[in-house]
Amino acid sequence: MLDILQTILVTIATLAILVAVHEYGHFWMARRCGVKVLRFSVGFGRPLLTWTDRSGTEFVVAGIPLGGYVKMLDEREAPVPTELQSQAFNRATPKSRIAIAAAGPLANIVLAIFVYWLIFLNGVTGVAPIVAEVEAGSLAARAGIVAGQEFIAVDGTATPTWETLQMQLLERIGEDGDIHLSLKYPDSDLVYESTVALSGWMQGVEEPNPVRELGVTLYRPALLPTLDKIMPDSPAERAGLLSGDVVLAIDGKDVASWSEWVDYVRGIPEQSATLLVDRNGQQRQLQITPERKLDESANAYGYVGVSVAMPEWPKEMQRTVDYGILGAAVAAVDKTWQMSVFTLTSIKKMLTGLLSPKNLSGPITIAKVASSSVQYGFFSWLTFLALLSVSLAVLNLLPIPVLDGGHIVYALFEWLTGKPVAEQVQIWANQLGLVLVVFVMVFALYNDVLRL
Repeated sequence: MLDILQTILVTIATLAILVAVHEYGHFWMARRCGVKVLRFSVGFGRPLLTWTDRSGTEFVVAGIPLGGYVKMLDEREAPVPTELQSQAFNRATPKSRIAIAAAGPLANIVLAIFVYWLIFLNGVTGVAPIVAEVEAGSLAARAGIVAGQEFIAVDGTATPTWETLQMQLLERIGEDGDIHLSLKYPDSDLVYESTVALSGWMQGVEEPNPVRELGVTLYRPALLPTLDKIMPDSPAERAGLLSGDVVLAIDGKDVASWSEWVDYVRGIPEQSATLLVDRNGQQRQLQITPERKLDESANAYGYVGVSVAMPEWPKEMQRTVDYGILGAAVAAVDKTWQMSVFTLTSIKKMLTGLLSPKNLSGPITIAKVASSSVQYGFFSWLTFLALLSVSLAVLNLLPIPVLDGGHIVYALFEWLTGKPVAEQVQIWANQLGLVLVVFVMVFALYNDVLRL
């Protein structure tokens, strides 16, 4: 119940920040352009909180936190008194309307840059992408990549961490041609150049994992059977297990890894087992009976309610980059630009069939990722917030009627031709755009449900 409450609260907070910043961009620019704002709303539906400022703008916090809007004075929506007609949105110049429409997405871009600046100012720590295994016959094997080498660049772009390696490889999804990889051994300065020929690489794959598709397994420390959290009122707690216990054997069989312990427990639901554990250097024998649970296919498995103690990465494999105030700002702009281009490229590949549309995510996935990012720490959540802010900006700038990009196209047409787009054409285009947006939202929600 607490997990569900946390997911709801984190999701509401995340969306509220994104929406408030986006709509404030429209609001701020509208006032600068002399357009009267009637209402600034974060959320839809019944108002929960309202107040009015000295300019007569009503500010609203509504009950459905899935969006927001800025309502401006407009003669196309209601009659406007003569003395206020100069403040109507429809009477603003095309350049002013373009500025107002673009200000929302640009505010999200500014938010992303600011958030990335905070992240980089704190310093960025990652893990070096060192090859642990290479699958026989794979792309990596044919390119001559071997265990022990470290990826240092993809297509000339440095890849000091797992994250940067994944991002650079993801940019090549669905493409043909050569991908150039630079590797070296950790204790050497000699760089090995490898070339991998791509042909529709990962085209249509639902959950692309580029490193795995190369045929590479990256090094990670072994998960030992050391217990971390013991769930309350679980079989593990009733058996007397404590955090820090190391499982040595179960039913007389030695346990060398976490996976061996998990596999054995899952195979003995409701069967008593004898454990031998090491506790602070002393061996203890305990009895445990795993609970019976069912997986998605209604198959029974054993559950005891413990989590693994995560091992520490060797210091020589950790990569930390410290930025100054200016350096963090430059890196933040760079990162925002990179994510904007990546988002646009992904949309293009999805439309051309190079990227599976099943990668499209909706509000359920956003909620799950927002909640899990908080569990990994404040800066993990900030990273997710920046990514969402970039996505919201890019999507809103697409030239689709009813989105900000559509309004920009209308105003740009009028600016270039001196004539506004016919009202009936705008009505038809807006209806078509609305149908398209609703279809995409429903499809994204459908993907979310399938992932559940």
